[in-house]
Amino acid sequence: MKQATTLDEQISLLRSRGIQIANEEKAKEVLMDIGYYRLGFYLFPFEKSYPRLRGRKHEYKDGTKLSDAVTLYYYDFDLRNILMRYINRIEVAFRTYMIYELSNKYKNEPTWFISPQIVSQSFIQSFDNEIYNDTFRNNPVIKRHHRNHINDRYAPAWKTIEFMTMGNALKLYKNLKNLNDKRIICKHFGINQTAVFENYMETIRVVRNKCAHGSTLFDLSLCQSVKNGPAGRFPIGKAQGLPAAIDVILYMIETISHNRRNDLLSGLAEIYEIATKKSPEIEWIIKNIAKSINN
Repeated sequence: MKQATTLDEQISLLRSRGIQIANEEKAKEVLMDIGYYRLGFYLFPFEKSYPRLRGRKHEYKDGTKLSDAVTLYYYDFDLRNILMRYINRIEVAFRTYMIYELSNKYKNEPTWFISPQIVSQSFIQSFDNEIYNDTFRNNPVIKRHHRNHINDRYAPAWKTIEFMTMGNALKLYKNLKNLNDKRIICKHFGINQTAVFENYMETIRVVRNKCAHGSTLFDLSLCQSVKNGPAGRFPIGKAQGLPAAIDVILYMIETISHNRRNDLLSGLAEIYEIATKKSPEIEWIIKNIAKSINN
């Protein structure tokens, strides 16, 4: 097993692999700020064997500078922050519309999300353990509801679903038994097929989680391909990357606000321009993202 290394050892190792470091003190500052291991994800595109993962020798292309990887890191950092802002808007709109439509449709069942006539039995059986557990009940709003309504097993939909995670809200949608209930919601976002809507929302959920946990985005590879639909048509080999995911986010945010779509496009273009101006060497890495920005 490999052992931990000091800053001096890390710098020496990077130089031995062909990485140019102009300012050693600044490099140490960067390594303490970002971390040697995390920075490796942003150095990877500069390896001679990129994108091959097996048999890597960590040999870098001639002229590779540490500052290029740092610029790519900050581009990715800014990208996560921008996308998260608009994903939150989509998430809120999704849960709000689902709460509104189905709570009014099933007025006599304020806890329709655990009704066996409305939701699948498997969702109901796992609801207490996976969602409405002790941690969930400790939410101040939920806790206050049960204090004021001691006979209620659950808070009504407009309280409960409001505090579900995006993943759990999407799981609830997928487990609606009545196809028309699903269609009411997906058609609100201009999507006719529920499978496409679920695919779009699952794509957004994955990107959201990567943003929240600080994962790299520039080299995103989705486990599930983005389906062809109103967000665009995605050929094989392109349907699992970041540009396809951004196209989905752009489509969904436009169904909520055309102005917010323009804001997102402007933000993406701005960080792209800043990064490539500072380090032209990274343009080839993020150029596919720029295609989405210019659409």
